[in-house]
Amino acid sequence: MTRVWKWNRPVTVREVLEDLQQERTIAYTTVMTVLDNLHQKGWVRREAEGRAYRYAAVSTRAAYAAALMNDAWSQSDNAAAALVAFFGMMSEEQRQALRDAVRIVEGAPEATAAGLRTEGTEAAAGETAGETGGETHGEADGETGDRNPGAGAGGTGR
Repeated sequence: MTRVWKWNRPVTVREVLEDLQQERTIAYTTVMTVLDNLHQKGWVRREAEGRAYRYAAVSTRAAYAAALMNDAWSQSDNAAAALVAFFGMMSEEQRQALRDAVRIVEGAPEATAAGLRTEGTEAAAGETAGETGGETHGEADGETGDRNPGAGAGGTGR
């Protein structure tokens, strides 16, 4: 998913393979399988182009991160305690980003006046969520879990 999000355009298995091979040895079939799994789970859509497919993200990285957080929070039997523990793990910079995000969601005029981006772009949402750009999961930089950010709040897309 990192490559698909990074390029922000439909990609082929070959393109992802060539990019990944700059970092490590990986088989074409591995990349093809991961992209097919992502398609089966609703994370990417694909369109035929000759004998190959072009894959495009269904959702943004920010929406993916939000879905993960929502899913984790919904697993708690004590939402307030989970939030306190989560906030306790955050750096001061991340807590400030959280405060900024709350002002944006609540529509506070000072958030817009302070120059915070409110158009809902991935960059704004990623900054608000404390995202630093590193992706740490999934084989061949593809997520193989069952969560689907396009499924709505708390959904898994199944």
